[in-house]
Amino acid sequence: MDTIESLTATFAHPGQVDWIGVRPARLLALRALDVATAIESLGLEGDHYASPGGKRQVTLIQAEHLQTVADLLGMVSLDPGQVRRNIVVRGLNLLALKGRRFHVGDALLEYTGPCDPCSRMETNLGKGGYNAMRGHGGITARVIGGGTIRIGDAVMPEAD
Repeated sequence: MDTIESLTATFAHPGQVDWIGVRPARLLALRALDVATAIESLGLEGDHYASPGGKRQVTLIQAEHLQTVADLLGMVSLDPGQVRRNIVVRGLNLLALKGRRFHVGDALLEYTGPCDPCSRMETNLGKGGYNAMRGHGGITARVIGGGTIRIGDAVMPEAD
């Protein structure tokens, strides 16, 4: 019989990086990148949230949740930059990374918590944007080991 520990450690396959963005300064639009550098104990190079010891050094959201939010708002699709997350991942339940370290490309990150929506979602997404993002905001992480992250890179939990 499977234990809860074995079930939470089992993933069908790695996820994949679909989109990368950094915020050069507070309130500015995200700048989409093909490649980013994760700096140990800091965050993504060029992102204003990069800070020593911070719990929100990198933010990640599932591509599948972007479509859910778009559906809830009656939109066909959603530009990832509007939700102000650094990395969009496809094919992996990010909440299943709770309490774990995980690889994104060459970088090693550690789950630090959920990434709850802020009031900017109402501005960026329109009426109801905040509520549409509730439960779909992704996760926050800190950079444990720096490295390069590229579109198409694998996202997978660190081996136990």
